[in-house]
Amino acid sequence: MKEQYRIPVSKVQRASKFVQTGAKIGGNYLKHYGRKILNPDISRESLDEENAGDIYESLSELKGSALKVAQMLSMDKNALPMAYQDKFAMSQYSAPPLSYPLVVKTFKDQLGRSPEDIFDTFSRKAVNAASIGQVHKASLDGKELAVKIQYPGVADSISSDLRIVRPIASAMFKIKSAELDQYLGEVEAKLIEETDYDLELRRSMEITDLCRHLEGIAFPNYFPELSSKRILVMDWMDGLHMKEWLKNNPDQEERNRIGQVLWDFYDYQIHELKQLHADPHPGNFLITPDNLLGVLDFGCVKIIPEDFYNSYFKLMGPEVLDNSYDLEGLFDELGFLSPEDSVSERKFFMKLFREMIELLGRPFRHDSFDFGDDTYFQQIYQVGERMSRMKEVRNSKTARGNKHGLYINRTYFGLYNLLNELKATVNIHSFARNKA
Repeated sequence: MKEQYRIPVSKVQRASKFVQTGAKIGGNYLKHYGRKILNPDISRESLDEENAGDIYESLSELKGSALKVAQMLSMDKNALPMAYQDKFAMSQYSAPPLSYPLVVKTFKDQLGRSPEDIFDTFSRKAVNAASIGQVHKASLDGKELAVKIQYPGVADSISSDLRIVRPIASAMFKIKSAELDQYLGEVEAKLIEETDYDLELRRSMEITDLCRHLEGIAFPNYFPELSSKRILVMDWMDGLHMKEWLKNNPDQEERNRIGQVLWDFYDYQIHELKQLHADPHPGNFLITPDNLLGVLDFGCVKIIPEDFYNSYFKLMGPEVLDNSYDLEGLFDELGFLSPEDSVSERKFFMKLFREMIELLGRPFRHDSFDFGDDTYFQQIYQVGERMSRMKEVRNSKTARGNKHGLYINRTYFGLYNLLNELKATVNIHSFARNKA
């Protein structure tokens, strides 16, 4: 993949790149409607593919928060057309890497020395490049290491990037203004944390230490003495990423075993630690040579407030679907309903959200659940598509839900999709159920 020798850093440079991209998209729309005049039956797919390609190319050059938002949207299969999902998913592992001179500059700025002065060996080319940083392979005293290096300017451009992204996301993806404000506010706070590798180092060491007793899982060790605010050094972990591992056609027993390890890992973090690895995309997991689930990258960690936790997980219990349960009161508590709702709005959203929690909480209401059941996921996507077309949802001026639910919902959605890729059946012996 072609290396990148500079990243637009100033607000003017980055805003100009967005303007150029907007002009390209405008041209794509003109071409599409020109073709449609000649052929009224032409579909929107080619337009989506052209727009997705142009947007991804620009975001890949800019890196940082804008590319991270694209990655997050690609995980939500209800948010984007397929062309955007496929292209934006590339930001998880294959963004254009930074050139070696820029890597050296980051090392000298952060640690006062070049990589060759610190390590016995250091790969000049990145082995992985994503939205916030890229990874190089190194060795020191006979130990193989992964060295994560943050892109220059990423931390300083978060707020200005998100301000530019906001109207584009609102117009292109039909996201309501109130919801976008709530969404991007929480995203901004998390991205500021993700660019602080000192914080990531502390959290990585803390969470991995607390989870090492879990069966079937492996974590890297971290090296504070070699790390800094923009450089993070850990053990190199050999293994196959999940998609590669699945190409080897593992049997159902192995798929279920890995799926159970994943479920137990998240179940323990959420219900015992009240903090979790909130970035469950396939690039953050691998299957080691001794068939353990390797967990990488604790950059995105969500701390769950106790009061939100207590209300949110009431939604997963079977009793909430009983007519005698005060579900309306719980929806008020979690912000699904608003004091400003009319009687008809309240009735509409009560019915809609009841359907959603029945569907999304269904695994919790079983002793075991088959995540390989594609009909279950088709139901989820159909509800999402139906919601996006409802005028009551589109016209609502109120942001529905709680900001703390954003990363919890995203985590469960990512986890469900990983388990679906595995076609795994897992035992739902959750800590939440045991506490109920």
